[in-house]
Amino acid sequence: MGNLKTYLMATMAAVFWGANFNLARPVLAEMSPYIAGASRYLLAAAVMVLIAQFRKEAFSLRHWPAYLTLGVVGVFGFNLFFFLGMETSSAINGALIMALNPLLTAVLGYFILGDRPTNRQLIAFPVGIAGVVIVVLGAGAQLRVSTGDIYILIATLNWALYNVLVKKMMPKNVSGITNTAGIMTVGALALTLAAMWHGDHFVQPSLHGGAALLTMSLGGGVLAYLFWNASISHLGPSKAAIFMNLVPVTTMIIAAFEHMPPTPAQLFGALLVISAVTFSSVSLSKN
Repeated sequence: MGNLKTYLMATMAAVFWGANFNLARPVLAEMSPYIAGASRYLLAAAVMVLIAQFRKEAFSLRHWPAYLTLGVVGVFGFNLFFFLGMETSSAINGALIMALNPLLTAVLGYFILGDRPTNRQLIAFPVGIAGVVIVVLGAGAQLRVSTGDIYILIATLNWALYNVLVKKMMPKNVSGITNTAGIMTVGALALTLAAMWHGDHFVQPSLHGGAALLTMSLGGGVLAYLFWNASISHLGPSKAAIFMNLVPVTTMIIAAFEHMPPTPAQLFGALLVISAVTFSSVSLSKN
């Protein structure tokens, strides 16, 4: 795969993920967070399973313990708290908090895998945290932490844990499509069970809400996962992590077109977060 094609795929994955924060608003206007998460991944998992079947790729029962763990953490845990958070958090805040993911992944990797952070990572982490604190608390004397921001932070921690567990648990000698289909299937079932336990009912969305949900499922789910996995296999996780900086940038651009431009506090926080992640990621790519 040529470098240009790889870079384009990594860019598209980040753009899809950035758009998810804007697309969540019309989806949550019509359905609960539990139903939104379940609907999104029931569709995404079905598409991935169909792709795997079309390619005649079989699922092995011996891999399901890994799929269970990764699906519960990376799909169920992340998406449940993502949609709960986006009920009250702004799209820009959510994306900027999520931008901490590479640094949080490095911290969890140290405790779980024993991967020692580099000196640059140790410097970058407090800078990134400071940027998120500025974004969450805002400017001025009024200091208020939104419950939604806390949920987004929990979702980000889930995704960071997923990144670490993937390195440790992802079945080897199995295609990325089969692994992704298995993980998404577990996550979709867990989200559906949670929605049923919560007493929520599936609803038929409007054309606007349905289009947003479909885009999140196929763009931010199926295509983003496939593009990202392919990019990591060629660039490696450290170089690919730099492209995650495009997530908050995409969210900000879309929000500006929706007449919701970022505040000065959000811009300053974004500068700190993106600079910290870039500083850390460039260091990793040299190791």
